[in-house]
Amino acid sequence: MSQHSPARTRVCPECDGFPVVAIATGARLPDGIRATLHVTCRRCHGTGTTPAVRQQEVNA
Repeated sequence: MSQHSPARTRVCPECDGFPVVAIATGARLPDGIRATLHVTCRRCHGTGTTPAVRQQEVNA
């Protein structure tokens, strides 16, 4: 019986599909919670995927 293959997505090569991360700064807020920064991937802008790249046809 054949298996369904998942759709091929173009995962961002820079973040490997993990586009947003939380970085602890080491400081604490007045209520005791650690201060964190949420940073998004510069290449995919937080989507985790990259657009399809069209190859140009070469006329010989």
